[in-house]
Amino acid sequence: MKSCSASLGVVITGGTAGLGLAMAREFLRAGDRVVICGRRESTLASALQALGGEAHGMACDVSDSRQAAQFAAFAAGKLGVIDRWINNAGTAGRMRRPLWELDLADIDETCRTNLSGSMMPCAEALRVMLRQPEGGEEPRYHLFNMGFTSAGLRSSPTSVPHRASKRAVAIMSELLRRELEAAGKRSVGVYELSPGLVLTDLLLRDATPAQKRFFNAMAETPETVASKLVPAIRAVSGRGGTLRYQPLFFMLAKLAASLFGYRKERFFNKSGEPH
Repeated sequence: MKSCSASLGVVITGGTAGLGLAMAREFLRAGDRVVICGRRESTLASALQALGGEAHGMACDVSDSRQAAQFAAFAAGKLGVIDRWINNAGTAGRMRRPLWELDLADIDETCRTNLSGSMMPCAEALRVMLRQPEGGEEPRYHLFNMGFTSAGLRSSPTSVPHRASKRAVAIMSELLRRELEAAGKRSVGVYELSPGLVLTDLLLRDATPAQKRFFNAMAETPETVASKLVPAIRAVSGRGGTLRYQPLFFMLAKLAASLFGYRKERFFNKSGEPH
């Protein structure tokens, strides 16, 4: 990776809360111009007020094809050039239950938000990026998707629709890299973004006390994760790969250490109540 001091045009879906909002704040601190989206107008307005600076936003459900296309046009109009596009929008579903106990509407929403809500913005972002000036042999523009690795698939405590759709996002990213290469499109790189467990409402929704005790050892705050990921995203080069908040071996070490009281009651007590 190389350092990047120039101002970038950055798009973040699901940028009104949690990790998306924290990353938007970090990009702005670096001098970049940022466009975010979120489903609700009220949440979007609050996020933009908190961000200030060169931040713009649009209410958008990225799992809706019409809205996804409108958002890409909005972002291109505000930024001129889109250098980084981060598909952060996602959901773990309304309930953390076995598949046979989930409402069908919940299953549908989870799969559409995570997979279609990443794939369709990828298509729209590429339509914009492939029209932009090329920067030589190395990709100048970069797409980032948040899917599950095989390890993430096994370790996640979330529902089947969440894990399956997130694993599908990772597969989609790999297929997209191959498709760009086969078509001779060299100006765009596609990356998998792996933030690990981030302490957000999405992660905590319907979590048991035992799962919350697990989060004490393994999870990080959005601000902590964003402070490390954003410099890596700004400096990224090459055609693709995976950007991780922490190496896999470090996460396994934390998991082992948790058996001996590592970070015990860091966020939650033994009953799962927050401090």
